[in-house]
Amino acid sequence: MCGRYSLATPAGNDLRSRFIGLGESLEIRQRFNVAPGDDVVAVTTSKEGEPRGELLRWGLVPFWAKDVKVGYKMINARSETVAEKPAFRDALKTRRCLIVADGFYEWQARADGSKGRKRPFHITRADGAPFAFAGLWASWHGDGAPDEGLRSCTIITTEANQKIADIHDRMPVMLPDAAAEEAWLDHGTPAPLLQELLAPLPEAMTARRAVSYAVSDARHDAPDCLEDASPEDDATAVSGPGDDAAPTLF
Repeated sequence: MCGRYSLATPAGNDLRSRFIGLGESLEIRQRFNVAPGDDVVAVTTSKEGEPRGELLRWGLVPFWAKDVKVGYKMINARSETVAEKPAFRDALKTRRCLIVADGFYEWQARADGSKGRKRPFHITRADGAPFAFAGLWASWHGDGAPDEGLRSCTIITTEANQKIADIHDRMPVMLPDAAAEEAWLDHGTPAPLLQELLAPLPEAMTARRAVSYAVSDARHDAPDCLEDASPEDDATAVSGPGDDAAPTLF
């Protein structure tokens, strides 16, 4: 699953040069704790297949949805069933997108089986570089939508690699390089190749680090989310509201 992630890379201009389509007019803010319902930095494509940067609401709202709140149940799409689920199968054909990030969070249950707080981990590329999640987007024009419609997205997940499998059995699809990103966006990429792209990041390219419990509050978005975990935190940890990421229902 992926219920929280970061885009803490401070140099917006570097991101614009790294990801084609992120124009100067797109606001790119430093984010330490991106949560469902937030606007996220993404690269979509026009009808002609040209990349374009935009902000999408995290939590896909299909065009046929009755209520925008359904998006909170669709923050993730499983790679194994994305081509079959009504909410995602049409988007998979021509509404694929890149969701720009530099890490994601996952929570690990306590080894002793106690009910104390789950330990948050920040998971990144081993080289620390920004990357793109494989995503899908949709446009909704239901009651309450802005005049131009609501554009939203979901992050596709796959089985976890062995580097992080002891933390959680799922992970978001982190596209490994620019070639994979280009293929994911390309309207002409055949379906079998799209499925091949929805694979776990190789273990050698993956890094993990235990971080502060500050990230466990979805409303908190500050640098201390990325601070190293401390022994004092574990000694005093107790269960409490907001201690885990949002649920994944797909």
